[in-house]
Amino acid sequence: MAYVFVLFAAVLWGTTGTAQSFIDGDAHPLTIGAVRLTIGGFSLLGFAILMKKLKLRGLVWRATILSAVSMALFQPLFFSAVQLTGIAVGTVVTIGSAPVLSGLIEWLVLRQRPDRVWVTATLLAITGCVLLFAESDTVTINPFGIVAGLGGGLAFATYTIASKKVLERAESMSAVAVIFSFAAVLLIPFLFIFDFSYAAAPGNLAVLIYLGIGATTIAYLLFSSGLREIPSSSAVTLSLAEPLTAALLGVFLVGETLSALSWTGVALLLGGIIAVTARQRKS
Repeated sequence: MAYVFVLFAAVLWGTTGTAQSFIDGDAHPLTIGAVRLTIGGFSLLGFAILMKKLKLRGLVWRATILSAVSMALFQPLFFSAVQLTGIAVGTVVTIGSAPVLSGLIEWLVLRQRPDRVWVTATLLAITGCVLLFAESDTVTINPFGIVAGLGGGLAFATYTIASKKVLERAESMSAVAVIFSFAAVLLIPFLFIFDFSYAAAPGNLAVLIYLGIGATTIAYLLFSSGLREIPSSSAVTLSLAEPLTAALLGVFLVGETLSALSWTGVALLLGGIIAVTARQRKS
């Protein structure tokens, strides 16, 4: 069930864009990222303390801190990429580069050479991701946005690899609670820089709670549970189900339309995801 947990996590991440579209008023992306991590991290930390399930002894602190810093960096880098170069290019560069960067880190740093199945599946999924957004009307190429997107992809890949080290000795709940609480502390200053008064509206607050609990706490608990059993590179490849989910929600809930080229991208994305899960099942 490990790869199923990771897929469910990616599906929950994919609802983020649709959920944010229901926020009324001007909401700066950085404040949304800070609020979702604050709600997600501290609510899980409080729950773990209340249930007496918070165990700090098994935590590998260097990997824990690296995971938290990586997750904190991912938020502003990803949202900056989306702002500077558009949703389509920002998403493709950030989410699409993460599997490649994860595989390279495992190969060059951890000396774990990726196999042919992973390489093929990742190429299929990334190609599908590019085709999915190829005909978007909001495509804009901004060099700074591209750099921010690559930085976000590197941050997510680093988080995945570092958190896997943490999960080798610690329980998922304790690990995720500590990592995200620390990441939230690093992002809280953004709430004093940008206006987030929109959060006081009942409807907006409900969306933010969902983003914090559903798309962050539950999603990363699922991701961490699956990450225990599968390679980091495979987990990051499976996370490409996030843009796939976002695109399908746009079609079925928001009323957007996809071209034939975009549907080809959907098929390739699914093919890459199925190839990774099939490889895991065979193993």
